[in-house]
Amino acid sequence: MKINRSVIAGIGIGIILIALVVLKLISNKKTVEEKVYIPDVDAPVLVEVSNPTMHTFEDEFSYLGTFEPFRQNIIGSEGSGRVVAMNVAEGDQVAQGSIIAKLDDEMLQLQLENLEVGIEGQEKDDDRFTTLSNQNAAPAVQAEKTKLGIKAAKIQKKQLEKQLRATSIKAPFSGVISKKLIDLGSVIGAGSPVVEITDISKLKLTVNIPERDIHKFKINQGLSISCDQLTQDVVGKISTIAVQADKAHNFKVQIIVSNTRKEIRAGMYGSAIINSDEKITNLSIPRTAVVGSLKNPQVYVVRNGRVKLVSFTTGLSEGEFIEVRSGLQASDKVVVRGQINLSDNKKVKIAE
Repeated sequence: MKINRSVIAGIGIGIILIALVVLKLISNKKTVEEKVYIPDVDAPVLVEVSNPTMHTFEDEFSYLGTFEPFRQNIIGSEGSGRVVAMNVAEGDQVAQGSIIAKLDDEMLQLQLENLEVGIEGQEKDDDRFTTLSNQNAAPAVQAEKTKLGIKAAKIQKKQLEKQLRATSIKAPFSGVISKKLIDLGSVIGAGSPVVEITDISKLKLTVNIPERDIHKFKINQGLSISCDQLTQDVVGKISTIAVQADKAHNFKVQIIVSNTRKEIRAGMYGSAIINSDEKITNLSIPRTAVVGSLKNPQVYVVRNGRVKLVSFTTGLSEGEFIEVRSGLQASDKVVVRGQINLSDNKKVKIAE
């Protein structure tokens, strides 16, 4: 069978065209890839460093801590059912006893009405049986059973009334709705979380006091409290002093601070100040070097061109200086600027 030469030529041309298209697509892909910027994840981050230095803390000692809410609770539902009214949103201020949400109570209302009708009938029966029993026209035991039936029904009524009250979810204390965990139409059960309420009308300033200084603190002692957000210091009162130190030999001291004007917010830094005629000289670092929370203070330390996240123990604070009681050495290169782009073991370049 002979194949037409023109057919063969056409097939060859088609194959050549397909090959050209494929080559063009590959070329276009390479061109696009060359234009797309792919950052070098291992490129060094430019940082500024400082060595811990000796600093003398005198006249007054300041202990840095973090403000916590006076009260913060997740409010759960005592009842179950569908949410028919949601009266709050996140950020709303609520007063103690105000209704946060309402559950469907129609069936409970009907059960209560039915029970009240039954109690009314039993009370009428009780009157009749009591009269007949006094006239010896009916056995006394029948009147006693009726009275017991009324008592049982009234107990059941109290149970229903309690279930009805549980359909109104109320604020146990005044505060701000910091989280809303359900919405209109949600079907919830007993114990389901509804909202989180945070009370910052007062705040708890928690500071860690070294063993050497704990003797200066007493329950109900008044202290000056400073905060960057306050134009002037306020007075706080010590509410609790830990009876046991942590592994770093620090004692947790909690100070209650009034916050009626809501100038301070939970999570802010604050300092408890106590006057002293002592002087303490110790290793210190700039406050700007600290990352994380004061419950677990950490800094980035440059070692062999990379940073290591190192935990350390704080003590006193004064202005921009924070005392280092353990965890760091004078020879350590501590990052004081550029931490936002860092992670543990990240390659860095020290600014000149």
